[in-house]
Formats: sequence, C-alpha cells, structure tokens
Amino acid sequence: MRKILTVSAFFALSVCLLPHTAKADSASAVAGKMGNLPDGAAVYKHVCQSCHMPDGKGAEGAGAHFPALAGNPKLQSAEYPASVILNGFGGMPWFAGMLNDQQVANVVNYIRTHFGNHYTDTLKPSDVADMRPHLTVEDE
Repeated sequence: MRKILTVSAFFALSVCLLPHTAKADSASAVAGKMGNLPDGAAVYKHVCQSCHMPDGKGAEGAGAHFPALAGNPKLQSAEYPASVILNGFGGMPWFAGMLNDQQVANVVNYIRTHFGNHYTDTLKPSDVADMRPHLTVEDE
C-alpha cells in the first residue's frame, strides 16, 4: 500500500530538514536573559544545580561529566569560575548572554563559599565586566 503524506506531515518534515542556525552551545539561545535572581544561591538553584547537583558534587553518567564544585581547588581563583561561566568550557555552555555581571559575581562568590569551599575574597561585578566577552546582537 502506498502512503501519501498529508500536508501537515509534509510541512513538519520539511521544517525539520531546512537549514537553520543552531546554537546548542549557548544557554542564552534557549533561555534568554534571566529575570530577578537576587543572590548567588538563587542563580545556582535556577541555572547551575541541574548539572552540578544541589550539593555541588557534580554528576557522571551516560557519557556526560559534570565536575564537582564541592572542594574544587580550581575555585581558588575567582576569575576561573567567572571565565567558565562567561565563556563556557568543554561541554558547559557559555552564559554571558544570559547572566548579568552582578549575577555572575553572586554565583561565583556563592560556590566559592559553599560546598566545603572557604575562599572568602569576593568577585565584584566590575571584575566580571572586565572579563565579559564582547557579544554581537546575534550572540545575545
């Protein structure tokens, strides 16, 4: 028996096959700008914990590796996690188009003082601004 595509099935199939720009490596391409997240705990809860886990111990499985933030010596320098958040690294997308300078500073300071980390020097939003990549309108 010969099958005939309905108009709606043909349209759905053709949309899937059309070339288009994908930005899977950009968290902002999916979520857009973040709303009011008043502190680092809120940013962590809404942006980070789904991969790094509520306890900051990370996760591994199904071919994925989400590094632990708990007891992580790479957090000794506040610039390191800020750079990773802004620019992405490995499988982590960049969040420069999603989080503002205050939100990045807040979440960096949060992860550096929680999960068994005791780095008390703080990152300021002005520090983040100096590190922020220059984005085009298309990137945001």
